[in-house]
Amino acid sequence: MDLAVDLSHRTGRTDAIYRALRGALTTGRVPAGERLPSTRDLARDLGVSRASVATAYERLVAEGFLESRPGAGTYATEAANDAPPARRRGAGALRPRAGWHWSPRPTSADAAAPDHDFRVGIPDASLFPFDTWRRLLAAESRAGGPAAGAYGSPAGLPRFRAAVARYVSGARGVHAGPDDVIATTGAQQALDLVARVLLEPGDVVAVEDPGYPEARELFALHGARVVPVPVDAEGLVVDEIPERARLVYTTPSHQFPLGMPLSLARRRALLAHVRRHGTAVVEDDYDSEFRRTRRPLEPLQALDRDGRVVYVGTFSKSLLPGLRAGYLVAPPSLRDALLAARQLTDGHGAVHVQAALARFLDDGLLARHVRKASARYAERHEILLDALAELPVEPVPSAAGLHVAAHLPEDGGVDSRTLVARARRRSVALESLATYATGPHRDGIVLGIGNAVTSSIRPGIRVLASLLDP
Repeated sequence: MDLAVDLSHRTGRTDAIYRALRGALTTGRVPAGERLPSTRDLARDLGVSRASVATAYERLVAEGFLESRPGAGTYATEAANDAPPARRRGAGALRPRAGWHWSPRPTSADAAAPDHDFRVGIPDASLFPFDTWRRLLAAESRAGGPAAGAYGSPAGLPRFRAAVARYVSGARGVHAGPDDVIATTGAQQALDLVARVLLEPGDVVAVEDPGYPEARELFALHGARVVPVPVDAEGLVVDEIPERARLVYTTPSHQFPLGMPLSLARRRALLAHVRRHGTAVVEDDYDSEFRRTRRPLEPLQALDRDGRVVYVGTFSKSLLPGLRAGYLVAPPSLRDALLAARQLTDGHGAVHVQAALARFLDDGLLARHVRKASARYAERHEILLDALAELPVEPVPSAAGLHVAAHLPEDGGVDSRTLVARARRRSVALESLATYATGPHRDGIVLGIGNAVTSSIRPGIRVLASLLDP
């Protein structure tokens, strides 16, 4: 019997011999009734210990693929040739449920960074204080404590929740105590928890258009009927929200992706609408730390007097996406349901990461990092706007955040999808407004400044200028 065995396999020699023999038996290369070499002979041929071969034989005997006949040797059984062959990679009879149409999106980790990086939603990792973070994380990991050896609370570590409550109250004007805060694995999990608790199949969810695709698709995944609502210079057009909407998803501090804040008049109109129709609101405040004004408008959550607003925040933009740390501030009437949803779907977060983040917040390290990063991002923002002034585009005014949207000329020329594709071939990465919209919208592009190398901004815009030049 000829047997090819890959002895470099990481699972060990015995397992490699077992897999090779099983493959030979189940594919018919060793027919039923054929006698196999003795363990001594096969071990000599393969250059391995006899014990490795003997153990592989014993496993195959126990599984019914081989039969040991005392004094006569080891033989292949009929069962071996009746066994199904090993499944091909990627093959399988199972399929997603009917109606499933979602596929994974490419992420910023899937490709090498371009020469001129205007991708959206990526902070500058070089600004993050890695040495300080490693020290905090190591200290919390060494400290251990009762929480480290037990399943944590789905709400999160108490001192993390207290630190977040202090932070959002002081930095963002949110009304929150520790009991109002629930730790999440980023903002996306917060949205998922809210959807699980509030939505039934067929419920109407109003979302901004253009808006955040992952929120739109997540609500649809839960069976909601997602209705796009237009935005204008004042943000979400409240009068266009369907009366039957069970939930409104909005980014009032820095509309994603256009960038304008929701005006105070619209904030009040939105809260009046949801009070009148019994609607819930998710306020996603994803990157307003990096504002270029002294103080943002008061959040919806602070204006809300009826407990209809769930405030969602994340550290993915202010610190690093890889931390996977976020939070939501929930009204008391939803708290137990959200905690149960978190416990049933995810259990709890990484306790030592939450402990390190609590120290990071309470020691003023986040505030220090935000000040440093804000200065760098403000510089890039000014350079980008100055460079865009040379192009036939119209930047959308924005007072915060890590990106700039710009409308393309309405009188024809290259469309945004074509422009993005051409730019990619020139190692310039940016995004099309069309990828964020579902209804009619003015065409445009979105350029991130978070991960852009300052010295590459003007050269990158010059490339875009050449692509827009008729």
